[in-house]
Amino acid sequence: MASDHGTLGATPPKSSADYVEEKGFNDNLDPTRFLSEAHKTYLVERHGTLDIDPIPSMDPADPYNWPLWKKTANLSLVAFHACMGTFTAAAIICAYEDIAEDLGVSIQRVSYLTSLQIAILGGAPLLWKPLSYRFGRRPIFLLSLILSCVCNVGCAKSPDYASMAACRALVAFFISPAMAIGSGVVTESYFRHQRARYMGVWTLLVTLGVPTGPFIFGFVVQRVGYRWIYWILAITNAVQFILYLFFGPETRYVGGDIETRPSGVKHQYLSIRRIDPTPLKWTEFTHPLTLFTNIPVLLAAIAYSMVFLFASVLGSVEVPQLLQSKFELNAQQLGLQFLGLIVGSLLGEVLGGFMSDMWMNARAKRIGHKPVPEYRLWLSYIGYLLAIGGLAMFLVCTEDASQGVWNVKPVIGTGIAAFGNQVVTTVLTTYAVDTYPQDAGSVGVFINFVRSTWGFIGPFWYVDLILLYECLLMSTRFTSMFDSVGIAASSGVVAALIMGASFFPTLFLQFQGKRWYRHD
Repeated sequence: MASDHGTLGATPPKSSADYVEEKGFNDNLDPTRFLSEAHKTYLVERHGTLDIDPIPSMDPADPYNWPLWKKTANLSLVAFHACMGTFTAAAIICAYEDIAEDLGVSIQRVSYLTSLQIAILGGAPLLWKPLSYRFGRRPIFLLSLILSCVCNVGCAKSPDYASMAACRALVAFFISPAMAIGSGVVTESYFRHQRARYMGVWTLLVTLGVPTGPFIFGFVVQRVGYRWIYWILAITNAVQFILYLFFGPETRYVGGDIETRPSGVKHQYLSIRRIDPTPLKWTEFTHPLTLFTNIPVLLAAIAYSMVFLFASVLGSVEVPQLLQSKFELNAQQLGLQFLGLIVGSLLGEVLGGFMSDMWMNARAKRIGHKPVPEYRLWLSYIGYLLAIGGLAMFLVCTEDASQGVWNVKPVIGTGIAAFGNQVVTTVLTTYAVDTYPQDAGSVGVFINFVRSTWGFIGPFWYVDLILLYECLLMSTRFTSMFDSVGIAASSGVVAALIMGASFFPTLFLQFQGKRWYRHD
């Protein structure tokens, strides 16, 4: 393979992301015009075409040049790692009563063990993202898992509420990196025409963590007790750590002269060192928050987060509040009510991910060049309508159901809402990355921050938004809205908020978004 590297200099060839940053988004720009003939020959032999974006270097260690099985194995680990963040936070939902009785506190205080983790999952990646750029993704992921394992053991052994809350907070802090850095891993490994499909794997697992936790651990609580939740989480973290050692190579590719860089295997699996010598500045820890000034990314994050709040958070948090008391369910039966959210999310990813890429690729063939990122947004409207319809079905059928007589209709409603939520999740996340590909990691951190913050404060909302501040002080929950206007009537409030904060902002991006990042 020496000939493959002969022209590789100290500075790797620019990718299309570099051209976007320097010249603005230009669909008709041909980045291959900057390549040598040797480089073009290498790419054709490696990928079978020059029609790829971004353009990788001539180095086999470049993640874009990895074989598909290697990319897939690594993404599977990263996506499951991301899933463990929300999975761990939601794992104890079915055990609130057992924990309250064991520790001698109220169910309301036990619920804060979940809310606390949601809040930390949103802010912690601000620290991990700059460190992962300097030392690589792999060391951060390995450190994340081993420390999460230790802290989950601490949860299992906690004798009182305070120690359990402290351990839960530490678990959330250490398990959080993949929830945000995952977007960077996808962007560093897969070409643009594959991005929605594989970005969707990551976003799907983040979404699935919420309902899958109580679905699985409802059986555990019912049969062996809630403390086994923490033991199972610790064991899972340990297994993840071992798998990362063998199947989780480094995706942070800096380039440079391969003669002075560690060999491919050593660099990807064995090297624990600073791979980027650029000085670390404190502003990098808050840099993702500067995306509040990036209109396309900001509106996409807000639109997605509002749907996530209702179709995922409300659907998960209020299932115990509404269905357990309505149908008189035990922990195991309660866990089964989350099946609708799981099935809906899986089906939604087919449209949001795989079909989304087909949608964009078909458009590219028709017009002869890559379509603008806004073309992908057409699919999001399907997601909004399904989310609204599914939530309406969940709330109306829950109120109409007979006390003590189980009814499947509310579960079907959560499934339809979850389908819509997953379509929106993948489409808007991919759109945000497509408009700002030069820093996909910051996009992921920013979206995670907005989503988690929204998901944390959402359960404290009151139907009268003028009283929001008072509501926060009183620590009321979604149930305040249900008590004020009724469970069924609340569907109108939900629909209005999704239309106002999600549907119409997306419509604005559809026709005006390119003005904020394109410079012809």
